[in-house]
Parts: sequence; structure tokens; C-alpha cells
Amino acid sequence: MIQTVEAVIDQNGNVHLLESVKLPASRRALVTILDEEPAVSVSETALLSEQALAEDWMRPEEDEAWSHLQPER
Repeated sequence: MIQTVEAVIDQNGNVHLLESVKLPASRRALVTILDEEPAVSVSETALLSEQALAEDWMRPEEDEAWSHLQPER
């Protein structure tokens, strides 16, 4: 099976995959270097879950649970 995965290559040539990959064993790979800067993007999952999580985060129980991390007022 051929699979395409987005990655960023840093100035030292280190390849950083932008998503995890599960393989049954080691595999060969081809790397195509594009002539463009990596896009800075926000995870679509994070954007889609923001509203649902905000409802949880804004509850008084959440404030109480994390209050030990807040500076004294």
C-alpha cells in the first residue's frame, strides 16, 4: 500500500512527519522537497471541537479543579 504523509524537513535535513504512521515493519520512502515554506495551520479537529470543549471549560467545576494552578488574587 502506498501512503502519502505530509512532513517538514528542517535546515539540518531532519524529517518530521505531521501525523503518526503505523507500519507492520520498516518500509522504504521517497521524499519530495517542495520549494515553499511549511504552512502554519491549526488542526481541523481542534477547530471543530473548540465549541464543545468551551462549554466544559466554562463550568465552575473546572475552575475549582484547576484553581491550585492560579495565582492568588
